[in-house]
Amino acid sequence: MHRVALHYTLHTGEDDVARGVQHPLSTLLGAVADAGSISAAARRIGASYRHGWGALKRWEAELGQPLVHWEQGQAARLTDFAAKLLWAERQAQARLAPQIEALRGELEHAFAAAFDPEVQWLALHASHDEALVALRAYAAQQAGLHLDLRFTGSVDAIRALNEGRCLLAGFHGLAQAPRHSATARAYRARLKPGQHKLIGFACRTQGLIVAPGNPLQLHTLRDVAARAVRFVQRSPGSGTRVLLQELLAAEGLPEDALATLPRGETTHSAAAEAVAAGAADAALGIEAAARQRGLGFVPLAEEHYHLVCLKSALEQPAVRALRALLAAPAWQQQMAQWPGYAPLHCGDVLSLRQTLPWWNFRRKEHDPGVKRASSAITLEAPRR
Repeated sequence: MHRVALHYTLHTGEDDVARGVQHPLSTLLGAVADAGSISAAARRIGASYRHGWGALKRWEAELGQPLVHWEQGQAARLTDFAAKLLWAERQAQARLAPQIEALRGELEHAFAAAFDPEVQWLALHASHDEALVALRAYAAQQAGLHLDLRFTGSVDAIRALNEGRCLLAGFHGLAQAPRHSATARAYRARLKPGQHKLIGFACRTQGLIVAPGNPLQLHTLRDVAARAVRFVQRSPGSGTRVLLQELLAAEGLPEDALATLPRGETTHSAAAEAVAAGAADAALGIEAAARQRGLGFVPLAEEHYHLVCLKSALEQPAVRALRALLAAPAWQQQMAQWPGYAPLHCGDVLSLRQTLPWWNFRRKEHDPGVKRASSAITLEAPRR
């Protein structure tokens, strides 16, 4: 077996290119794939043509495989081996994004506390969302507020809040989910009026992430089921998996109607990467994840993304600082520019009774539906 040691560097930049862990080879291969030229790729990464060409040759010798097809007068393109290597690296990055963000948070917390003992710190566990990643950088830059952002499923995020492992949680669901829906069963027993308060954040669009131009002409989940295309499932306990159950039920389809891949993905980025690489034909995810990778997108539903905290935490300085930041026009204008996003009651404190239409306060604690919701991770599609 051929063994190669790869050493990554953790970057803390504010944009998508500068964030995350990076390796020089994957950065160079990605630049070549995008630019179609070794010289243009070298300029993109801030290096000379000689440096870029030399790096490619050194890695070809190390890996024992050619990496780039190049002929005079023609665009440079990656070999099949290099393309597979780049996809595997990008897929691993997307899958590890929650752990990378957690590591970044731990390191920033340690350094911030070392330099300023009075720094404001706010632990936030949330369902994966691109706007929250941007908010994390924006809050640190504009308000000196450090968000310890941990991505997890919506159900697990609320559980972390109730167990005291974070101060805020982020979850999402259809705006008009009915009382007996999967959304209601997932969240109702975990959120208590008088104990929890919602903080408005965003309205976002979810839909089918497909190949550029939508060559398979997938417009509904019924199309996905009828054509048995390879579909990326999301992990149990995620808000998007709950949303999928809602949409399948609305189409009159059983939960096993789709030809799902064996492995579920934890983030929208990882789901989109699988489609971009040709490992899957479709996935359910947010529009921003599709557009970032040049993929097609078919909108299926608008949902509300909420932040939630205990009522007792509303006046804590860090929570007040975040609410003020969310309510600022500058932040809301920035969010409105992203594909599939719009600010929604951003920073406003909202009542569970008025905001979540699926809540029914006359239901008794011994109701079997409530008992199921209190422990459910994988949920059954609602009956119609």
